[in-house]
Amino acid sequence: MPNFLSKDTTRTKKIVRAGIIGGLYVVLSLLTLPIASGAIQFRVSEALTILPLFFVEAIPALFVGCMLSNLITGCMFLDILLGSLITLVASILTYMVGKMLKKSWLKVFVGGLFPVILNALILPIIWVVCYGAIEYVYYLQALFLLISQSLSVYLLGTPIFITLKKRMDKIN
Repeated sequence: MPNFLSKDTTRTKKIVRAGIIGGLYVVLSLLTLPIASGAIQFRVSEALTILPLFFVEAIPALFVGCMLSNLITGCMFLDILLGSLITLVASILTYMVGKMLKKSWLKVFVGGLFPVILNALILPIIWVVCYGAIEYVYYLQALFLLISQSLSVYLLGTPIFITLKKRMDKIN
């Protein structure tokens, strides 16, 4: 039976999926607000940065979700913009890894490096500029972000990856 609406249906699914991912990012950030924002943070929502390994629409969804989370939590403009751009770049690189690598464990490991390392190295610089943090605190914030991002992406994101991979394998 021919599917005359397949192109529109696929486009609609991607838009809906992007909305769900972006919304989940915001909701998870707000539910964990005391620890999801600030100089020392642990964002459970960063577990979703593994999703570009599956869905190209996760790229803009994570960017918008991060931007909205930062806006709602009262971050400074430069932090909102640059912090969200870090998420965008990390998502693009993660997506590219998903297309290039075949082994699932390697996809998760390498793809997860981008949100972990980019956030750990760049966010503290933004915070020093925006909030006047003492420069030596950069190293402490970078270390803490390296740990918290790793926990979010690998400890929480890996089960998401495994679950989605099993479902996608059943569909295909």
